[in-house]
Amino acid sequence: MTRVIVYSTGTCPICDKTKSLLGKWNIDYAERRIDTDEAIREEFNQATQGARMVPQILIDGKLIGGFSELTELHMDGDLDHLMAEFQGTSD
Repeated sequence: MTRVIVYSTGTCPICDKTKSLLGKWNIDYAERRIDTDEAIREEFNQATQGARMVPQILIDGKLIGGFSELTELHMDGDLDHLMAEFQGTSD
């Protein structure tokens, strides 16, 4: 099961930057494109309570926000803690 979901569109440069950072930090994620699938768009609306901007990122089903919130979590060390918690329970 993928713990990190990134809702994005194909024309969003910040979405690309978000995915690039997640890759750099070796964090697996599932991309869900809201511009190519109506069902995913509906899922996005429910998961984000009607957010109007992408990217939107969920970790373990919890909305953390967008790129700014992701980088803030990383800078505060909270992102590492979230990922370490999962790795410790996956054994």
